[in-house]
Amino acid sequence: MQFPESWLREFCNPPLNTQQLAELLTMSGMEVEELRPVAPPFHGIVVAEILEAEQHPNADKLRVCKVNAGAAFNDGEPLQIVCGAPNARVGIKVPLATVGAELPSGEDGKPFKIGVGKLRGVESFGMLCSARELKLSEDHGGLLELAADAVIGEDIRKHLALDDTLFTLKLTPNLGHCLSVYSVAREVAALTGAPLLKPEFPAVKPTLDDKLPVRVEATDLCGRFSGRIVKGIDTQAKTPAWMVQRLERCGQRSVTALVDISNYVMFEYGRPSHIFDLDKISGELVVRWGKAGEQLKLLNGNTLTVDEKVGVIADAREVESLAGIMGGDHTAVSDDTKNVYVEAAFWWPEAVMGRGRRYNFSTDAGHRFERGVDPSLTVEHIEHITQLIIDICGTPETKVGPMDDQSPNVPKAKPVTLRVARAAKVIGMPVTQAQCEGVFTRLGLPFTSADGTITVTPPSWRFDIQIEEDLIEEVIRVLGYPTLPSTAPLAPIVGRTGSESRQAKHALRRAVAARDYFETINFSFVEERWERELAGVTDPIKLLNPIAAPLSVMRTSLIGSLVQVLRHNQARRATRVRVFELGRVFKRDASVTNGPLSVAGIEQPLRLGGLAWGPADQQQWSQKDRAVDFFDVKGDLEALFAPQTLTFEAAEHPALHPGRSARVSLNGAVIGVVGELHPRWRQGYEITGGAPVVFELDLDAALTRTLPQGQPLPRQQAVQRDLALVVKDSTPHDALMAAIKDAGGALLRSAKLFDVFKPAAGASTDLQADERSLAVRLELLDDEATLTDERIDAAVAAIVAATGSQLGARLRG
Repeated sequence: MQFPESWLREFCNPPLNTQQLAELLTMSGMEVEELRPVAPPFHGIVVAEILEAEQHPNADKLRVCKVNAGAAFNDGEPLQIVCGAPNARVGIKVPLATVGAELPSGEDGKPFKIGVGKLRGVESFGMLCSARELKLSEDHGGLLELAADAVIGEDIRKHLALDDTLFTLKLTPNLGHCLSVYSVAREVAALTGAPLLKPEFPAVKPTLDDKLPVRVEATDLCGRFSGRIVKGIDTQAKTPAWMVQRLERCGQRSVTALVDISNYVMFEYGRPSHIFDLDKISGELVVRWGKAGEQLKLLNGNTLTVDEKVGVIADAREVESLAGIMGGDHTAVSDDTKNVYVEAAFWWPEAVMGRGRRYNFSTDAGHRFERGVDPSLTVEHIEHITQLIIDICGTPETKVGPMDDQSPNVPKAKPVTLRVARAAKVIGMPVTQAQCEGVFTRLGLPFTSADGTITVTPPSWRFDIQIEEDLIEEVIRVLGYPTLPSTAPLAPIVGRTGSESRQAKHALRRAVAARDYFETINFSFVEERWERELAGVTDPIKLLNPIAAPLSVMRTSLIGSLVQVLRHNQARRATRVRVFELGRVFKRDASVTNGPLSVAGIEQPLRLGGLAWGPADQQQWSQKDRAVDFFDVKGDLEALFAPQTLTFEAAEHPALHPGRSARVSLNGAVIGVVGELHPRWRQGYEITGGAPVVFELDLDAALTRTLPQGQPLPRQQAVQRDLALVVKDSTPHDALMAAIKDAGGALLRSAKLFDVFKPAAGASTDLQADERSLAVRLELLDDEATLTDERIDAAVAAIVAATGSQLGARLRG
């Protein structure tokens, strides 16, 4: 919320400077996000009146003006100013930068100093200024026209009250009672003890008997509805400059007089209201919940369809307004409006909450109503609005109808009890019952006292006081957080150690980063296309209110996010990309129930995903670049899980190349997939260069690890034997290694493939066209006794026999 300091000080003016006031508000819970002067520094600019404006003799777009700047300049004689503004004309009062004046700093950071100049042969003794040149707004359409009663020669800073500061507050949702200038002043008065100006709302005497029939059908939507008719007004009347100025300094542009009056009272007292064109209302107004299929064109031009969960105000023909949020276009006031109906109501916060966001827009009125607006002052605020309408838009024919006030369901305050001893314990310093009572008195909270307890009945404007902790917060923020003593914690600090069989997520991140991968963090909501094409999910979980139209579903896989990261990097001419993400995915699962960290029907497992593309290694002089392939990433995964052993089996996945992908298993359980991106998706997602290799694993499996166990150094010498086994091309490597290990028994310590031989077409060899030779190095060792040739040969023979019987392997000749 934004407002000028001067407006706040009209209600409450504590003996604090601007910085001290901002610090007070921040330390009381109303964070001052920004302090900004209304206008940048400048001087030497005064109010002047144009007496003459003649065409420049040597320029079509320039005029030579005679300007009265007051007795203090040129002995009261008119100054000659050359001006190119299209609205420079006789009789208007405008800002004049006199000789020696300094305008606000330009792009170079230096102020612009005014001197005597000569434009096309005519001397100019100053410069007439626009709002943009004074940096008061971006309007550069002409000179800044001042009020007709502006005093000639008066400093422009004084005339426009430019020595002011704009406060921008960042209010939390529980501070709905601080969404107006008066309510902030009320808090300042409570915090400082400075007197608060009490507003008065004298009743406007009715001059006609007309009433608009209003029927409140939905009392759970509207608790109080007040309104009155005002006839014979001039809607084309100009909004007073003081009101326009205050609205602009609250961040609200001036629209029309009636709209400005409504907005002004909202910023002043926090009361959203609405003004209908009375002649456009058919019959009566009905406050009710919407009906399925009803349509409403809003003031912002949007046409929306309501249903039974949206509150509306309707007449006999159609819906006229979105309750508590925005009025409709059909009954909006216009230049032809003569008669209006002024409405102020109390809308239940639960009935307004989320309705604007449902239709992808928000309003100042909805922002206030969903936090709670004081229901006790609807009549008084309509009296205030009525008087402003009479003062600004009134005519001799203006007549005011009687007040119509209905209160079918006004909130009833529930008393909340504060235990003084508990308040002292929670706050962390001694507080007395007298101090607590003093705080509640200053805040205007009615209370009754007993021994050690205080029972507070929240006033009508406080929707946030519901439990004892709310009262404790009020006590300490008024007493002042700086009064809290600095005390050491009394609770013992006990370190908690996790199981060594499970590594921390940060340790896993560091391990993946050590393999030359960079971590990336992506949104959990993705394009529906990614889920359909890269995850094979046709019914993902859809978002009700996506932050962007394409990001409309929750992801079930990390692969789409990683591919998008690759595309982003390729668009910026990256030549090598290796990224990983540790993130959550979201799947439908009817077995999941609601819990502290779960949502019914949705499984939310954590996954580890990665992608590698481009050269396998950084460029260096001793070797040629080689594109990363499946086996590079497979090696990375094996290194991450070592000393555990992963198993890779050929498998298909919607995102991966059918012949170059595998499922990853650990201890017999499938934990993920790895493989090249499918050529179809490389083309569909415009991936250039070589094929990226991606992997995705269950995080729980990636966090488990095998604890090291001590082994004595072998006392005997290990023996190595190499076997060249001829097998069919269709024989998997894993099947061969499994047969070797089973047959090797206790003597076989390791078996590693170190060569693959496939003869060229037409070469003379004993291998058939569908065969290949796999060279395996065996390591044999007996810890207790030296191996003899007989035992070694027997073990090798057993391995050859087992592979021959199980896989049809034979020794290569």
